[in-house]
Amino acid sequence: MSSISTESSSNLCLLENGGGGSDKPTAETSRRVRRTVSASSLIRKRSDLKLISRVRWEFMRRILTNLQEVLLGTKLFILFPAVPLAVVAHRYDCPRAWVFALSLLGLTPLAERISFLTEQIAFHTGPTVGGLMNATCGNATEMIIAILAVGQRKMRIVKLSLLGSILSNLLFVLGTSLFLGGISNLRKHQSFDPRQGDMNSMLLYLALLCQTLPMIMRFTMEAEEYDGSDVVVLSRASSFVMLIAYLAFLIFHLFSSHLSPPPPPLPQREDVYDDDVSDKEEEGAVIGMWSAIFWLIIMTLLVALLSDYLVSTIQDAADSWGLSVGFIGIILLPIVGNAAEHAGAVIFAFRNKLDITLGIALGSATQIALFVVPVTVLVAWTMGIEMDLNFNLLETACLAMSIIVTSLVLQDGTSNYMKGLVLLLCYFVIAACFFVSNSPSSKLLFSL
Repeated sequence: MSSISTESSSNLCLLENGGGGSDKPTAETSRRVRRTVSASSLIRKRSDLKLISRVRWEFMRRILTNLQEVLLGTKLFILFPAVPLAVVAHRYDCPRAWVFALSLLGLTPLAERISFLTEQIAFHTGPTVGGLMNATCGNATEMIIAILAVGQRKMRIVKLSLLGSILSNLLFVLGTSLFLGGISNLRKHQSFDPRQGDMNSMLLYLALLCQTLPMIMRFTMEAEEYDGSDVVVLSRASSFVMLIAYLAFLIFHLFSSHLSPPPPPLPQREDVYDDDVSDKEEEGAVIGMWSAIFWLIIMTLLVALLSDYLVSTIQDAADSWGLSVGFIGIILLPIVGNAAEHAGAVIFAFRNKLDITLGIALGSATQIALFVVPVTVLVAWTMGIEMDLNFNLLETACLAMSIIVTSLVLQDGTSNYMKGLVLLLCYFVIAACFFVSNSPSSKLLFSL
């Protein structure tokens, strides 16, 4: 999620980073809050416009500048050829596992560019509208994949991909960040504002309750009287509850964050809003608002196209690679699809800026659980498709234990590499569970 570089957006920075409210900042703190950077900005690169500036026609200069900033303004631009290659592979009936792999690689830079373009629009629309856009579009790729899978009535893939995104943020991203951040800062005291963990854990527990009750209702019904309608109705009601909670979460951080109690005093540490911010973030927007909107539409359409390929070929890829659909949906899709955001969280942890790292991981997990999941259920309802929140016993148990472990790790506001290692080991156990689940290759491997 992105941060907006304006003085009046300090609450929005907290919102997008998943943090709680704060006391009225001093002039020095306000200056540093204004200079907050986003996670994806760490993998962007400065564009060299010297050659473009020599073009005589202004209209052509603008077009070339947009192409330079949008297509070449990221270190992930080397993955852009995967987008046309996926289209060609699909058009000429190449092996469907290739189409899946190319689509997965192509989604990585597209997801990062959507985040970049959303930030560019935010610079022009102001802090409030921009903050809401960033909070809403932070997981656009996951939402598009889920909705397209719903349209193809592949509910199993929908639930696996959404659950995998939550688990990936809570265990893999956060665990990797805390582990590597702890190793690289062994001589430094690592701490963060514990209110980030408190607020997000509370909301994640609410999402867990809303997803657990439909499963429990299913088990409490007799087989002969169960037709699924009651579970679907409860799931839709729970979806409205989660959306209300998410809306209240946004409103609280936008307008009422001063009501939060002040945090307990923390040991001296490096300020999370350091001054090592490049000039690019301080200058603001690099392309115009209408250009950003145009490119955002293009990127969203490309994401929708590749997501359609992804959903339609996931079973073929699983059969070809000897993996289970559960392993691909819960492990591979979230890791590759959010590689840019994950890399940003790890880099911030290396710099001992754990507040931003927690904001990226916890904020994204909370948004998926409270916004993307219920929206998917309601969109399915409008399409005449019955989708419920029954994620089955194994998936729900993994989610519950992940939330509990994460909240325990973050409850004291301090960090070290051991805490990150525990989260990573939890993730590896879950990955092993879905790897051996209905996977012929895994059965052969572990039988040797």
